[in-house]
Amino acid sequence: MFPTVREVLALDPVRHGAPRLVAGEVGLDRRVRWVHVAEVPDIATLLGGGELVLTTGIGLPGDDAGLRAFIGDLAGVGVSGLVVELGRRYHDGVPRVMVAAAERHGLPLAELRRATPFVRITEAVHALIVDAQLTELRATEEIHQRFTELSVEGADPGEVVRQAAELSGCPVVLENLSRQVLAYDPAGESAELLLDGWEQHSRRVRPEGRTAYDPDRGWLVTMVGARGQDWGRLLLRWPPGGDLAGGQPLPAGGRSAPVPAPGRIVATPAGRGDSPSAPPTRLTILVERAASTLALGRLIRRDAEGLERQLHRTLLTALLDHSWPVDEVALRARALGVVLERRQLVGVVVRHRAEAGGEDMARHRQPAGSWPLAEPGHPGEALDNVPDAGPARLRDLAEAVGQALREAGLTGLTSALDDQTVGVLLALPDAAAEDRALAAFAAALRRTRPDLRGRADLSGSGDLPGRADLPGRADPSGRADLPGRVDPSGRADSSWRADSVGRPGAFGRSDDAPANAGRRSVAGLLIAAGSGVGSLREARRSLIEARQVADAARRDRRDLPIFRLPHVGLAGLLHLLRDEPRVQTFVERQLGALLAYDAQHPREQLLGTLRAYLEQGRNKSAAAVAAHLSRPAFYERLARIGRILDVDLDSVDACLSLHVALLALDAIRTP
Repeated sequence: MFPTVREVLALDPVRHGAPRLVAGEVGLDRRVRWVHVAEVPDIATLLGGGELVLTTGIGLPGDDAGLRAFIGDLAGVGVSGLVVELGRRYHDGVPRVMVAAAERHGLPLAELRRATPFVRITEAVHALIVDAQLTELRATEEIHQRFTELSVEGADPGEVVRQAAELSGCPVVLENLSRQVLAYDPAGESAELLLDGWEQHSRRVRPEGRTAYDPDRGWLVTMVGARGQDWGRLLLRWPPGGDLAGGQPLPAGGRSAPVPAPGRIVATPAGRGDSPSAPPTRLTILVERAASTLALGRLIRRDAEGLERQLHRTLLTALLDHSWPVDEVALRARALGVVLERRQLVGVVVRHRAEAGGEDMARHRQPAGSWPLAEPGHPGEALDNVPDAGPARLRDLAEAVGQALREAGLTGLTSALDDQTVGVLLALPDAAAEDRALAAFAAALRRTRPDLRGRADLSGSGDLPGRADLPGRADPSGRADLPGRVDPSGRADSSWRADSVGRPGAFGRSDDAPANAGRRSVAGLLIAAGSGVGSLREARRSLIEARQVADAARRDRRDLPIFRLPHVGLAGLLHLLRDEPRVQTFVERQLGALLAYDAQHPREQLLGTLRAYLEQGRNKSAAAVAAHLSRPAFYERLARIGRILDVDLDSVDACLSLHVALLALDAIRTP
């Protein structure tokens, strides 16, 4: 909010006095908090720092030692600069001893070679300060108003980041705890330069505190989270014209700051010297408000369903969130015709299968610039030419699940759980009916959605018309793009007939129905079920288990009618938990020091050495061969890894933790 000495010397009332800088050029970008007129030598004891002192010199000491002490005292209390009017005490210029002392302390010292009323200078500077404060207040008010509107509207992260970049004029990046970019806006700068090697650059940005500025890297950073659960960081580049790749900011124009000739004032933008100045207070307020809006938006859920489905969703949400007593949930469910007491309850989740870049890109479609992988040639590019696969698609799936329940003669609560999945809490008469009921439900869902059977949908998303008719487009799964010649399970099968699409009972081979009913999964759909429980108090566990199994099995190519927990391995489990902040925190705790070391030493990449060691079952000789290193070099690298991570790599428990962290890191980095 405060002007610099450079800006004050450029004001008209000061220029009227023909100013000349004689010392302390390095301090021209100091902020002027106030202007003080003084004619006594011991004025330093009355100052608090940040003042620009004006004097005629009539009260200054007459000896060299006294002048040196006067300058030293001013510098000691942190004044911004000293301006001396010539004519009263000094006629041709200030004493050389003052010039030398000011230069030694880096204190700007300027002469006014014409008489100038000091009151005009103080009025001009104080008006500048008040105007800056008023501007800052108005900017802060706009920030609060803008982000309040975004919070009320439930804006997505891409929009929040875009607004933050627009208000600040600076590049803004939202990342998760594993330093992966969730949304960004380069504010007119180079997006490629901003995101190139982002993880390594981000790991070098390590400010202290929840909201802080890293002057070495030029990033203002704040944590993002709610209810004590942080899940990301919001970073704002200051100054905006700096090196986006994370190095030192550049001076104005990308060149060295101009050096003024002796006795001449050169005005350059404040705070744009060889090192970044601290960002203004309004930017700190902006990033904190943006982070609060992001955290709040994650908690907001909007629903545009019918009343009955809303009630089903309310009850399922109450079970998952513990927001209502179990007895009240049972009472309300009974009023809807769903009896949950004294029943075998099974959580079921139905979702579309997803290939990397297919459904996931549609799910996370953001405004331009908000998705780090949205570039030409990315698999998500094809989504621009297909119908919207968003809310309408989810509603269709929810209706199909409800109809399948009715056709199978089953009762339960059913509703969309999030933007991609439909959940069901089946209420069965006893545990013996569990397998039979699940098979009947899967078969009914196949009959309910005949458009999903036998579709040669290479994306695996099931009901995206025309995906098999995109000639020449590479299939994300790696299979050849052969419309009408690919079995929905991914196997080449000459007996699978393209003319069977949409025919009731036709699923692959002509003899698959009804003999194989209940033994194949719905093409394009995935059904997952949790463990059956005997009481409503345990229903939450079954629902969560089903959702986790569904997420973990999305890329599983096996042709199973229903996925259960035993079908999910450790890698799948970590994949479904990859967005969980506690998993990301575990990875950072286990591998953060090594990842930071690799970021600082890109030629060594010790993470690959550790991976080879663990994947070879801690067999050092085999690991050295796998890493293409001599055994002495490999052993030396292992010793260095042990020192960096402060672990014993001969310990089974320590290596187990590191191996799990590596698998989790792979899951986090996998789109």
